[in-house]
Amino acid sequence: MSAIRPVPTTPPRDLFGKGRADRTTRVLDFIAESRLRWSAFVNRRRPDAQVNDWRIPLVVAERRVEAHDTDVISLLLTAPDGRELPEWRPGAHVDLELPSGKVRQYSLCGDPADRHAYRVAVRRVPEGNGGSLEVHGELAVGTPVSVRGPRNAFPFVPPGYGSSAARVHFVAGGIGITPILPMIRMADRLGVEWSMVYVGRSRDTIPFLSEVESFGDRVTVRTDDAHGIPTAADLLPGVGSDTSVYCCGPIVMTQLITDAIREMPGVELYSERFSPPPVVNGTAFRVELARTGEVIDVPADKSVLEEVLKVRPDSSYSCRQGFCRTCVVRVRSGEVDHRDTALTDAERAAGDMLICVSRCGGDCLVLDL
Repeated sequence: MSAIRPVPTTPPRDLFGKGRADRTTRVLDFIAESRLRWSAFVNRRRPDAQVNDWRIPLVVAERRVEAHDTDVISLLLTAPDGRELPEWRPGAHVDLELPSGKVRQYSLCGDPADRHAYRVAVRRVPEGNGGSLEVHGELAVGTPVSVRGPRNAFPFVPPGYGSSAARVHFVAGGIGITPILPMIRMADRLGVEWSMVYVGRSRDTIPFLSEVESFGDRVTVRTDDAHGIPTAADLLPGVGSDTSVYCCGPIVMTQLITDAIREMPGVELYSERFSPPPVVNGTAFRVELARTGEVIDVPADKSVLEEVLKVRPDSSYSCRQGFCRTCVVRVRSGEVDHRDTALTDAERAAGDMLICVSRCGGDCLVLDL
């Protein structure tokens, strides 16, 4: 790891939200929690060691349409009594508990300096599992909801605050703009050299377009209908060994960037996806649901969660990537191939398993379901 540069003694007040006396300690803690280098290959990021798991009752204070052709709305969530909310850092998300009991994760896309509101954006997915449909159909202004968090699995490390890079380049695709928005806002406030490419099918399909374009010529907006399908070179203009890249969007786009950066030594890549990762080196096995005796066959290329949802559609889940812990299940018997980044060794030894990513290390698992 490169040597850490001296931490400024007077960072902007809104770097993390509300200022505190022990700024230097907090910045160093931020660095220790979030530093990850992707150079020539991709590693998995472990989320913040310190996460906020308390339930926070909130209310929908504002609802806006952000993209008509892709059905994206934003919600502004505030405390019923107007109190301050827990601080957060760019890249953070919350677990939104819907009135039906469903839990879904959404990136915070507002301003960390605003301690009185959380903003999230949700794209309507008709073929999904109902979370986005409930948000769009039932969360009117005044609707009470709850969140857990915030927590951060995609932290932004600005140059001069822990990153050895000299400049930052952002790439966002469609709804993938949500975790990136607070990052470009912070980079701009800190005077960091940065650029961005924002892509989508057409201008009508990409949310927060006017907000992004307010940053001027630092941002390049590319749409498939006007510019064609982007290449890696289109997405990474000017990126060199002095650059850290932050990327969020469709799997095809993030994979294109990942493959390109493998051939660019010294470039740091930080990435987040909104869909579950493909199963790697999977084998087929069986799962028995202990409470009913049902037996489920899990194919080599499917997750336990996917197959469980077919018979238990009300099962709890959120991130589908092994870090939010929503889908934790106790294993009664069988060997577990743990592939999450959230459970401690003690929790694994006690029999806990995250069924969204972890698998069977043998032929059969018996789950307490």
